[in-house]
Amino acid sequence: MPRLYWEDFSSGQITDCGSRLVTREEIVGFAAEYDPQPMHLDEQAARATLLGGLVASGWHSCCILMRMLSDGMLGDTSFMGTPGVEEVKWLAPVRPGERIKARATVLETRPSRSRPGVGFVKFRWELVDASGKPLMSMVVSPMFGRCATGAVQGGEPERA
Repeated sequence: MPRLYWEDFSSGQITDCGSRLVTREEIVGFAAEYDPQPMHLDEQAARATLLGGLVASGWHSCCILMRMLSDGMLGDTSFMGTPGVEEVKWLAPVRPGERIKARATVLETRPSRSRPGVGFVKFRWELVDASGKPLMSMVVSPMFGRCATGAVQGGEPERA
């Protein structure tokens, strides 16, 4: 049973979703499979690019962020998916050997107009480096089950 429902989120709330080390092997592996550009695959070729060295694909950064959010927050909520992404910004490169953190900041909440058991939480999801400098950000408004109506995923009962 989820611990957090739509009602548990409020504007300004920040959730730390842990940290992880990004390795050269995972950068090259992801790039070889999904984004085979020189700056993601080959250190020598990457040095000749504007980025000056090997960096993670922006899409790899998105995947890392989603995993960290799933493990650090969403897995313990009544999360029901999202209808889309409003904005993705790649602000600085993610390099091999870098320890990154994920955080989720609530920008606003609103109940669904058409589904009483659902509410939307607008977030800014971010990857930041060890000093807190933003590397990428994503603005998204996922759906969460509401505990006040008892009409959440799987029909879980209202909370006391």
